[in-house]
Amino acid sequence: MRLGIYGGTFDPPHMGHLILAETARDSLQLDRVLFVPAGNPPHKAASTIRASANHRIAMVELAIAKNDHFALSRVDVDRPGPHYSVDMLARLHDEYPGAEFVFLIGADSLRDLPQWSRPAELLALARLGVMRRPGVEPPDLAELERDVPGLAARVEWVDAPLIDIAARDLARRLAQGHSVRYQLPDAVLAYIKQHGLYTG
Repeated sequence: MRLGIYGGTFDPPHMGHLILAETARDSLQLDRVLFVPAGNPPHKAASTIRASANHRIAMVELAIAKNDHFALSRVDVDRPGPHYSVDMLARLHDEYPGAEFVFLIGADSLRDLPQWSRPAELLALARLGVMRRPGVEPPDLAELERDVPGLAARVEWVDAPLIDIAARDLARRLAQGHSVRYQLPDAVLAYIKQHGLYTG
Protein backbone atom coordinates (compact mmCIF):
# COMPACT_ATOMS: atom_id res chain seq x y z
CA MET A 1 0.00 0.00 0.00
CA ARG A 2 1.21 3.49 -0.89
CA LEU A 3 -0.11 5.73 1.86
CA GLY A 4 -0.22 9.53 1.86
CA ILE A 5 0.09 11.18 5.27
CA TYR A 6 -1.57 14.60 5.48
CA GLY A 7 -1.04 16.30 8.83
CA GLY A 8 -2.39 19.64 10.00
CA THR A 9 -4.45 21.35 12.65
CA PHE A 10 -7.53 21.34 10.35
CA ASP A 11 -8.99 24.20 12.36
CA PRO A 12 -11.36 24.05 10.49
CA PRO A 13 -10.86 21.58 7.60
CA HIS A 14 -11.79 23.35 4.35
CA MET A 15 -12.18 22.71 0.63
CA GLY A 16 -8.53 23.60 0.00
CA HIS A 17 -7.42 20.70 2.20
CA LEU A 18 -9.63 18.29 0.27
CA ILE A 19 -8.55 19.55 -3.16
CA LEU A 20 -4.85 19.31 -2.29
CA ALA A 21 -5.25 15.83 -0.80
CA GLU A 22 -7.09 14.57 -3.88
CA THR A 23 -4.54 16.20 -6.20
CA ALA A 24 -1.73 14.46 -4.31
CA ARG A 25 -3.58 11.14 -4.31
CA ASP A 26 -3.98 11.25 -8.06
CA SER A 27 -0.55 12.65 -8.88
CA LEU A 28 1.42 10.32 -6.58
CA GLN A 29 -0.77 7.25 -7.19
CA LEU A 30 -1.62 6.88 -3.52
CA ASP A 31 -3.94 4.08 -2.41
CA ARG A 32 -5.17 6.17 0.50
CA VAL A 33 -4.61 9.55 2.13
CA LEU A 34 -4.60 9.57 5.93
CA PHE A 35 -5.69 12.88 7.48
CA VAL A 36 -3.82 13.27 10.77
CA PRO A 37 -5.15 16.14 12.93
CA ALA A 38 -2.35 17.55 15.06
CA GLY A 39 -2.41 17.22 18.81
CA ASN A 40 -0.07 19.93 20.06
CA PRO A 41 2.22 20.96 17.19
CA PRO A 42 5.50 22.37 18.55
CA HIS A 43 5.62 25.19 15.96
CA LYS A 44 2.22 26.60 16.98
CA ALA A 45 1.25 28.27 20.24
CA ALA A 46 -1.64 26.53 21.98
CA SER A 47 -3.55 29.82 21.90
CA THR A 48 -3.64 29.76 18.08
CA ILE A 49 -5.58 26.48 18.00
CA ARG A 50 -9.22 27.56 18.14
CA ALA A 51 -11.21 24.30 18.28
CA SER A 52 -10.57 21.35 20.58
CA ALA A 53 -9.02 18.16 19.24
CA ASN A 54 -12.38 16.37 19.53
CA HIS A 55 -14.13 19.04 17.46
CA ARG A 56 -11.36 19.02 14.84
CA ILE A 57 -11.52 15.22 14.62
CA ALA A 58 -15.29 15.32 14.16
CA MET A 59 -15.02 17.99 11.44
CA VAL A 60 -12.36 16.03 9.53
CA GLU A 61 -14.53 12.92 9.66
CA LEU A 62 -17.41 14.89 8.15
CA ALA A 63 -15.18 16.53 5.53
CA ILE A 64 -13.73 13.27 4.18
CA ALA A 65 -16.80 11.05 4.54
CA LYS A 66 -17.66 10.96 0.83
CA ASN A 67 -14.18 9.98 -0.44
CA ASP A 68 -13.37 6.28 -0.09
CA HIS A 69 -9.66 7.04 -0.59
CA PHE A 70 -9.54 9.31 2.47
CA ALA A 71 -9.32 8.12 6.08
CA LEU A 72 -8.77 9.66 9.51
CA SER A 73 -5.99 8.80 11.94
CA ARG A 74 -6.06 9.80 15.62
CA VAL A 75 -2.40 8.83 16.05
CA ASP A 76 -1.32 12.37 16.93
CA VAL A 77 -4.15 13.43 19.24
CA ASP A 78 -4.17 10.16 21.19
CA ARG A 79 -0.58 10.40 22.39
CA PRO A 80 1.20 12.72 24.80
CA GLY A 81 3.24 15.61 23.42
CA PRO A 82 5.40 17.08 22.21
CA HIS A 83 4.00 16.14 18.81
CA TYR A 84 6.79 15.83 16.26
CA SER A 85 6.11 14.54 12.76
CA VAL A 86 8.88 11.97 12.98
CA ASP A 87 7.29 10.35 16.05
CA MET A 88 3.87 10.34 14.38
CA LEU A 89 5.31 8.59 11.31
CA ALA A 90 7.07 5.99 13.49
CA ARG A 91 3.75 5.14 15.16
CA LEU A 92 1.98 4.90 11.83
CA HIS A 93 4.65 2.43 10.66
CA ASP A 94 3.62 0.20 13.56
CA GLU A 95 -0.04 0.47 12.50
CA TYR A 96 0.61 -0.10 8.77
CA PRO A 97 3.55 -2.52 8.50
CA GLY A 98 4.81 -2.86 4.97
CA ALA A 99 3.15 0.32 3.68
CA GLU A 100 5.15 2.89 1.74
CA PHE A 101 4.61 6.32 3.28
CA VAL A 102 4.50 9.64 1.43
CA PHE A 103 4.42 12.60 3.82
CA LEU A 104 2.51 15.48 2.19
CA ILE A 105 3.91 18.95 2.83
CA GLY A 106 4.06 22.35 1.18
CA ALA A 107 7.14 23.79 -0.49
CA ASP A 108 7.46 26.21 2.44
CA SER A 109 7.66 23.29 4.89
CA LEU A 110 10.29 21.61 2.72
CA ARG A 111 12.40 24.75 3.00
CA ASP A 112 12.20 24.54 6.81
CA LEU A 113 12.79 20.78 7.03
CA PRO A 114 16.43 21.03 8.27
CA GLN A 115 15.08 22.78 11.40
CA TRP A 116 12.54 20.01 12.13
CA SER A 117 13.11 17.38 14.78
CA ARG A 118 15.33 14.54 13.45
CA PRO A 119 14.86 15.20 9.70
CA ALA A 120 17.14 12.35 8.59
CA GLU A 121 15.06 9.88 10.59
CA LEU A 122 11.88 11.34 9.09
CA LEU A 123 13.24 10.77 5.56
CA ALA A 124 14.01 7.16 6.43
CA LEU A 125 10.35 6.70 7.40
CA ALA A 126 8.67 8.45 4.45
CA ARG A 127 9.15 9.96 1.06
CA LEU A 128 8.07 13.61 0.74
CA GLY A 129 5.15 14.58 -1.47
CA VAL A 130 5.79 18.30 -1.89
CA MET A 131 3.03 20.62 -3.09
CA ARG A 132 4.44 22.98 -5.70
CA ARG A 133 2.21 26.07 -5.87
CA PRO A 134 1.86 28.51 -8.79
CA GLY A 135 3.89 31.67 -8.14
CA VAL A 136 5.81 30.10 -5.24
CA GLU A 137 9.49 29.47 -5.91
CA PRO A 138 10.50 25.97 -4.76
CA PRO A 139 13.49 25.75 -2.43
CA ASP A 140 16.95 24.84 -3.70
CA LEU A 141 17.23 21.08 -3.20
CA ALA A 142 21.02 21.13 -3.52
CA GLU A 143 21.23 23.60 -0.64
CA LEU A 144 18.84 21.53 1.48
CA GLU A 145 20.85 18.41 0.63
CA ARG A 146 23.88 19.91 2.35
CA ASP A 147 21.94 20.10 5.61
CA VAL A 148 20.01 16.84 5.20
CA PRO A 149 21.95 14.38 2.99
CA GLY A 150 19.73 12.17 0.86
CA LEU A 151 16.79 14.58 0.91
CA ALA A 152 16.63 15.26 -2.84
CA ALA A 153 16.15 11.59 -3.70
CA ARG A 154 13.17 11.37 -1.32
CA VAL A 155 11.19 14.28 -2.86
CA GLU A 156 8.25 13.77 -5.22
CA TRP A 157 6.73 16.97 -6.60
CA VAL A 158 3.00 17.61 -6.92
CA ASP A 159 1.79 20.42 -9.15
CA ALA A 160 -1.00 21.68 -6.93
CA PRO A 161 -3.59 24.33 -7.82
CA LEU A 162 -3.31 27.71 -6.14
CA ILE A 163 -6.12 27.74 -3.58
CA ASP A 164 -6.14 30.86 -1.46
CA ILE A 165 -8.19 29.53 1.45
CA ALA A 166 -6.73 29.70 4.96
CA ALA A 167 -8.31 28.27 8.10
CA ARG A 168 -7.42 31.36 10.15
CA ASP A 169 -9.25 33.58 7.64
CA LEU A 170 -12.30 31.30 7.70
CA ALA A 171 -12.32 31.42 11.52
CA ARG A 172 -12.16 35.23 11.38
CA ARG A 173 -15.00 35.42 8.84
CA LEU A 174 -17.13 33.07 10.95
CA ALA A 175 -16.47 35.17 14.07
CA GLN A 176 -17.57 38.28 12.16
CA GLY A 177 -20.71 36.61 10.86
CA HIS A 178 -19.64 36.57 7.20
CA SER A 179 -20.43 33.80 4.72
CA VAL A 180 -17.91 31.00 4.16
CA ARG A 181 -20.19 28.99 1.92
CA TYR A 182 -18.35 27.00 -0.79
CA GLN A 183 -15.11 27.30 1.19
CA LEU A 184 -16.11 24.69 3.79
CA PRO A 185 -17.85 21.37 3.16
CA ASP A 186 -21.57 21.78 3.95
CA ALA A 187 -21.42 19.14 6.70
CA VAL A 188 -18.50 20.93 8.39
CA LEU A 189 -20.29 24.28 8.25
CA ALA A 190 -23.41 22.71 9.76
CA TYR A 191 -21.30 21.19 12.57
CA ILE A 192 -19.66 24.55 13.28
CA LYS A 193 -23.06 26.23 13.57
CA GLN A 194 -24.49 23.42 15.68
CA HIS A 195 -21.64 23.64 18.22
CA GLY A 196 -21.15 27.41 18.14
CA LEU A 197 -17.50 27.21 17.06
CA TYR A 198 -15.41 30.19 15.90
CA THR A 199 -17.86 32.72 17.31
CA GLY A 200 -15.22 35.22 18.43
